[in-house]
Amino acid sequence: MRLGYYKLTREKEKAKDWIWIVDHTVQWGKEKCLAILGVRQSALPKADTILCLEDVEPLALFPVTTSNGEVVYQQLEDTVSKTGVPREIISDHGSDVKTGIEKFCDVHPETCFIYDIKHKAATVLKRELSTDDRWIEFVKLAAETRRKVQQTELAAFAPPNQRTKARYMNVEELVKWAMDTIFLQNDQKNNKSFEYDPARLTDKLGWLFDYEKYLAKWQELIRIVEEAVSFVKFQGIYRDCEIDLMGLPTFKGQTEQAKNVREELLDFIGQEAQKAKGNERLLGSSEIIESVFGKYKQLEHDQSKSGFTVYLLSIAASVSKTTEDVVRSALETVRTKKVHKWFEENVGRSVQSIKAELNSIVKKAKQKRDQKMIGVLVTVNILISYYDGLIV
Repeated sequence: MRLGYYKLTREKEKAKDWIWIVDHTVQWGKEKCLAILGVRQSALPKADTILCLEDVEPLALFPVTTSNGEVVYQQLEDTVSKTGVPREIISDHGSDVKTGIEKFCDVHPETCFIYDIKHKAATVLKRELSTDDRWIEFVKLAAETRRKVQQTELAAFAPPNQRTKARYMNVEELVKWAMDTIFLQNDQKNNKSFEYDPARLTDKLGWLFDYEKYLAKWQELIRIVEEAVSFVKFQGIYRDCEIDLMGLPTFKGQTEQAKNVREELLDFIGQEAQKAKGNERLLGSSEIIESVFGKYKQLEHDQSKSGFTVYLLSIAASVSKTTEDVVRSALETVRTKKVHKWFEENVGRSVQSIKAELNSIVKKAKQKRDQKMIGVLVTVNILISYYDGLIV
């Protein structure tokens, strides 16, 4: 946490070529935290390589209980004091983030707003598949199959869990499971080590054969989307980059659906490419911030159920280069009380601390009630003894 505090608060170099990567992370409760990571255009990895954790610098963490476009705009303006006005901001199109960034770009026209390619691709997939009756049936049957086999000897054949949030970003995993399972059923006669009852397997998973031709169509759709995402992730956004993508032999579609998706993605990337100047290369993927959030939640383990805690600083600690000198500087300049003060000023109380207080209130109330009951019983016993004495 001291390392995270040091990296977050140390002075950043001011320049006009900063790229801000922006997104929200959420926990239990109503709090959310806007994280802003930064990288200089001049420090971007060369084409054909991707951004790594050590390439980006932590610029800001803004935990809040209420967020809207105006709040996000003010958070962005506050960050300007650290790096200067950025050349690019990249994020998804979450409503409050999108509104805040758009207002910032209106005030600072030198900044361009790039929409993360993976989220755009997921939006395109969602539109195509959400109106496909066969896909809807397939997803429903896959969910039912998971419930039926997960507590049986066929548990290894259970389809992947379908996340309710961002599930269209994980279509590939479900389609791959179906194709692999069909292959295993076809190959079971040739595989002597196959120990599963064929009749039992057919009973639970034989329905997949009805979708074999549709799976091939969906697989092509996924391939087109993945090709576009991979191109932007490795090459970035630059003038006429859509022409280079269009020329790739693997970026072709056979079905009408795949061709439509291909054209839409080319059109989107072409529009984004117009925001680049001359030989400039912009960042087209914000995947790095998703990796940081994943690492953060992995470090937290069960503490994520406590809402935001001081572990929030691990987001800052996990990025940029961590050398011996950096660690030494962090330990020499940051005391533990600074970390706790930052937490109190920026986060306040965690869900767990509120739970502890509620438990304390209940405990004290019960103790007070029990003490009253004891007092009443003592009084009653004294009165009983007194009247027994009178009777005697």
